[in-house]
Amino acid sequence: MKWLKLGALILAVAVLVLGLLPLFISLDDYRPRIEREASEKLKEPVAIQNLSLALLPYPRVTIKGIAVGKTHDVKVGAVTVTPDVGSLLGEVKVIRAIEVEDLVLSQVALEKIPVWSKPQDTKSPARLRISSIRIQNGLVQLGKNTVGPFDATVMLTAAGEPEVATLQTRDGALKASVKPEGKTYLIQAEAKSWKVPIGPPILFDELTIKGVATLDSATLSQVNARLYGGRVSGNAALKFQKGLQLTGRFDVNQIELRNLVPLLSPGNRVSGRLNAKPVVSARAANASQLAQALRVETPFSVQNGVLYGVDIQKAATNLLLKGPTGGETRFDELSGQLLMERGAFRFTQLKVASGALAANGNVAIAQSKELSGRINAEVKAAGIAAASVPLNVSGTVQSPVLLPTGGAVAGAAVGTAILGPGIGTSVGAKVGGWTENLFGKKER
Repeated sequence: MKWLKLGALILAVAVLVLGLLPLFISLDDYRPRIEREASEKLKEPVAIQNLSLALLPYPRVTIKGIAVGKTHDVKVGAVTVTPDVGSLLGEVKVIRAIEVEDLVLSQVALEKIPVWSKPQDTKSPARLRISSIRIQNGLVQLGKNTVGPFDATVMLTAAGEPEVATLQTRDGALKASVKPEGKTYLIQAEAKSWKVPIGPPILFDELTIKGVATLDSATLSQVNARLYGGRVSGNAALKFQKGLQLTGRFDVNQIELRNLVPLLSPGNRVSGRLNAKPVVSARAANASQLAQALRVETPFSVQNGVLYGVDIQKAATNLLLKGPTGGETRFDELSGQLLMERGAFRFTQLKVASGALAANGNVAIAQSKELSGRINAEVKAAGIAAASVPLNVSGTVQSPVLLPTGGAVAGAAVGTAILGPGIGTSVGAKVGGWTENLFGKKER
């Protein structure tokens, strides 16, 4: 019994000594050396605020307040290094875990990671091996946008090569994994109720991505999404050399536009189910500029929708109207070709079909949201003979204006004076538009 009490006393004293020992051991002498060696490796200034040692419940070193770069492109709240005690006396030192808390990466740091992570050219055997790296509460800043907060884990093999890396946002909306296969990395990502952090805040109900990546590029062979009542499938490729280069092809099926269009083009309103086959490309210096550099070209058709802010039928039948038409245009189908480039939209081969209304033409939306173009509208209405009326498109996305061309207005006035309202107005407008096109007078 006495030996048991003595053993317990010795154990208590040992625990107390191990708990108090770090209080008498200062690691500040090592801080300049660590800063200097880290700066030489990264070719960037590295600053550390504090180093501390703990022996219970297991030995570990904690480094707090890390900043990398002249403008603090990398900031870390704390890094805890836990060694394998049994390896400290051996030739190869083993780090069981490195835990990183409150990591913040800027756009500049993100671009430098491939350079920092390149292995050094050396023939000497590795004297340090790391088993795992864990990141808690990480954040990536891309200009005005942010990715995260997220948690990530990287498991490494005995040779120091990545075995698997996983990432998950703290709200659970996005999960991704990267696994080496030969000289490439297999990528897989899944998302639910997730908003895109870069560019328009598009909401994905579901998103799955599978592909292969290297340090210079990524090929996403399978991209499938469910959003806004429809589906998107396709593939994309991204290159990281000398900036960013994006290419992709997709099939869009039955996407409802009512809530999506205002995100892509603020102020523009249209509803209906979209089918399209967009070809996407972009070239930018960094990720924050990628959305602005996006180029999209596609045929499209929209069924059973409404074009808000303009009434094509009213503009075509009230030929002497002055000012914006307002209202809305309901259609059975709206189709054409779309080219979106650097924030500007150009619609060509436009066709609108809806009962008594048929229209065709070309319309452009500038970066400033100003409208330009021409629409030829044909309306069948009581008391008015069917005729194609040319309409100039102007104004802005928020306040569009459709006005008959000068020739159509003059012809309508003459026709009304000679043949009376109704058929005279219609025939006159048709003749006026025909003579205007004959002599080459076009819209701006």
